[in-house]
Amino acid sequence: MMAGIVSGVGGIVHSLITVYIWVLIIGALLSWVRPDPYNPIVQIIYRLTEPAYRLIRRVMPTVFNGLDLAPLILVILLQVLDVLLVNIINALVLS
Repeated sequence: MMAGIVSGVGGIVHSLITVYIWVLIIGALLSWVRPDPYNPIVQIIYRLTEPAYRLIRRVMPTVFNGLDLAPLILVILLQVLDVLLVNIINALVLS
């Protein structure tokens, strides 16, 4: 019973991380085309991504040759977190 709950929570966390990675990718692609900043979808994506970018920019410089690598750094960090969580949850479920 407990293994099922842990596995379910892990699946939800994995799904949320995956969705957030897609939001980051869409936000990065939108930044290349400079969409209407008053568009509600653009505002939602900006509100979802900018706090995380701000946190990363506070820790390390992310702009190299005019290219902001904050989305790439955040996607890599989220992928590492996702792999770690999945392995930990699998270890908990199988033990």
